[in-house]
Amino acid sequence: MLLRPKVFGDHRGFFLESWNRKSFADAGFDLDFVQDNHSRSARHTLRGLHYQMEQTQGKLVRVTSGAVFDVAVDLRRSSPTFGQWVGAELSDANNHLLWVPPGFAHGFLVLSESADFQYKCTDYYAPAHERTLLWNDPALGIEWPLPADVSPVLAKKDAAGVGIDVADTFP
Repeated sequence: MLLRPKVFGDHRGFFLESWNRKSFADAGFDLDFVQDNHSRSARHTLRGLHYQMEQTQGKLVRVTSGAVFDVAVDLRRSSPTFGQWVGAELSDANNHLLWVPPGFAHGFLVLSESADFQYKCTDYYAPAHERTLLWNDPALGIEWPLPADVSPVLAKKDAAGVGIDVADTFP
């Protein structure tokens, strides 16, 4: 779910609420965040597609400096959108947030010189339960906005991700 918060700006800058428990609860999302994360990455860095089989995490993600192309892939076999992806540009200019529910793999590609990426999680990071879906799996067909002559900067675990045909998925 792409969220566009109300941004109040003037000559001094801007103000926005990036999280309001009551507003989210009123919209049907009663969330309990337990961990906040912040990463900084250079241009063309691609992080993901990550998910956890146990201690599944919902993530409310945003960019506070720079721009990324953010992607979520539905890994719930019972869902009519299983194996489908959504992508959105998140940036410090548009202030959009993306809600990535549990049961989805998540990743992003840095579009700007660098980007600060922040996210709230509904459960703790559990390395033993983390999985990585292959970022360029042809079965997914994710349209990463990466120049044809550029390879993304990947962590070893991201380069070694698995295709959705053999990935651990959710019921």
